[in-house]
Amino acid sequence: SQYGGWLSFVYAAMQFVFASVLGGLSDKYGRRPIILFSLLGFSINFFIQAIAPTIFWLFVGRIFSGVTGASITTASAYIADISTDEDRAKNFGMIGAAFGLGFIIGPVIGGVLGHYGARVPFYAASILCLINFLYGWFILPESLDKEHRRKFDWKRANPVGSLLQLRKYPQILGLIAALVFVYIAGHAVQTNWTFFTMYKFGWTERMVGISLGVSGFMAALVQGYLIRIIQPKIGDARSIFYGLTLYAIGMVLFA
Repeated sequence: SQYGGWLSFVYAAMQFVFASVLGGLSDKYGRRPIILFSLLGFSINFFIQAIAPTIFWLFVGRIFSGVTGASITTASAYIADISTDEDRAKNFGMIGAAFGLGFIIGPVIGGVLGHYGARVPFYAASILCLINFLYGWFILPESLDKEHRRKFDWKRANPVGSLLQLRKYPQILGLIAALVFVYIAGHAVQTNWTFFTMYKFGWTERMVGISLGVSGFMAALVQGYLIRIIQPKIGDARSIFYGLTLYAIGMVLFA
């Protein structure tokens, strides 16, 4: 579990450092090349972890994955580019639904494949990411017109500069602080879930996969369907409040 925690930390640290860099590059060169770079990088990362002879190479893979995983900001920008004010919340909800769907299918498949060897799920993930890359290469259009692009600026394209930019929008500082605590809580549970359930309850890989699949199903249901019904009726602020309240209750039940 100690190594698992450090692997998660390295991934998150790389995301923190490179999210602004990839965001700045996508503003200059467009969203499509950054997304394709990230998909190919994910494929390479999982392949490295699949063949890793030592724990060192697992860390190398996670560093690479963290860099490419920072493209979530670019994916969000892509959604913003193609969305109107009326459907923006719905479209961003689809990102959450996609993550939820991944958490439904991925852990179950990983749990099943894990019976055939610890490296097999990594090979499968590498192949899936490569297929994703090929789909993006041939199908995904560019969302940012050249006239809307801007120069790359290191003042914006670094984590410190990005945080300082938030001073221009004091009304969202509280929201950012809340998100930090939410992500700390969520990742603390995710990082330890497999180790805890196997140690405490003797769960197998398959049982852990099913439990994560159930969690993913609920996330997909809420963000892909319920948010479309609830948000227009009660508004953004109350939707966030009720969501965080239920999240806190869930954490108490875990404890």
